[in-house]
Amino acid sequence: MLSRHILKNSVRCQSWWSHVEMGPPDAILGVTEAFKADPNPKKMNLGVGAYRDDQGKPFVLPSVREAERRIVGDKLDKEYAGIAGLPDFCNQSIKLALGANSPVVTEKRNVTVQAISGTGALRIGSEFLAKYSKSKVIYQPTPTWGNHVPVFKFAGVDVKQYRYYDKTTCGFDEKGALEDIAKIPKGSIILLHACAHNPTGVDPTREQWKKISEVVKKQGLFVFFDMAYQGFASGDVDGDAFAVRYFIEQGHKICLAQSFAKNMGLYGERVGAFTMVCGDTDEAARVASQIKILIRPMYSNPPIHGARIASRILNDPELKKQWLSDVKGMADRIITMRSQLKDLLKKEGSSRNWQHITDQIGMFCFTGINPQQVEKLIKEHSVYLTKDGRISVAGISSNNVGYLAKALHDVTK
Repeated sequence: MLSRHILKNSVRCQSWWSHVEMGPPDAILGVTEAFKADPNPKKMNLGVGAYRDDQGKPFVLPSVREAERRIVGDKLDKEYAGIAGLPDFCNQSIKLALGANSPVVTEKRNVTVQAISGTGALRIGSEFLAKYSKSKVIYQPTPTWGNHVPVFKFAGVDVKQYRYYDKTTCGFDEKGALEDIAKIPKGSIILLHACAHNPTGVDPTREQWKKISEVVKKQGLFVFFDMAYQGFASGDVDGDAFAVRYFIEQGHKICLAQSFAKNMGLYGERVGAFTMVCGDTDEAARVASQIKILIRPMYSNPPIHGARIASRILNDPELKKQWLSDVKGMADRIITMRSQLKDLLKKEGSSRNWQHITDQIGMFCFTGINPQQVEKLIKEHSVYLTKDGRISVAGISSNNVGYLAKALHDVTK
């Protein structure tokens, strides 16, 4: 009996997974957990990348509510989507990105598939490039969204950087970026944020985009655009798509990741699209066949409910008009909070130049404060943010912007 007991314990101790190491905690999740544990009634969570209304509550767009109501009323089935997703959603997505009259759309040179939000779109693209691109290296801006690096590395694409953010001005490092891009080996892949750069909120001007296009074309680089904030950045869906549309006009070969998480508030629905722009319809047909082969073992096919909502909004003139108003309202609130924060910092007596707060755009703002100041902001004022000084402007409201201005002034004076 004793030997059987020892044998049983011995088998139990020989775990299959004893060699697995503990992974590092997620940076954003850590901020949220610390925020939740803080008893300070004035605490602020400026780490989360999701829109909040002026009361600090999650916001469901009225256009989304109405589209969902109509869909439920139609009593549609719950059958599988095809591997590429809902065709109507894919058609509307690329028209939103490029414009309905884009030659790419009218000549049917795009391969557009539904993706599991922006991350899923990046994942499809990275797998395709890992398999079919002659170059297995992608150059990404410094800094970039935290998930960009692991997504491409996981697919087997090597990741390198080019300069983008200028810490001294809290703005775009035009000289550094153009110099670095000019040195990228010909035929490589470059990642560009279409608008509302995450995490800095720093976008090139239209003239700077034209300079980037020129250097990228000279080096013969393949462009991977990530457009997660169309409409959400400025409130203008066409204006926010300028870079993507301009690069196509200039003859660049691109692929595109789109997300409807931010601009439609469909965070948990995971609605996105991936597009490869091809040379002609024959090439598009071949590329489409291989993208489907990649998707099938990855997740088989995408979910339908969120895509139906997005498709219904983009298809219906009345709903689309309401959505454009909704998304402009969200963007305007963000812009207003930026202006108020900058003005209140000046009112507090801050001698620092906070112009970058309003120069930057979109959900995120790189404040320019150092890690020690970040720590002081958290410990002494219960204002939670990531160590790099990035704040989510969506977490600021008319109720707490004054408190944030006082706290920022206190740690920077």
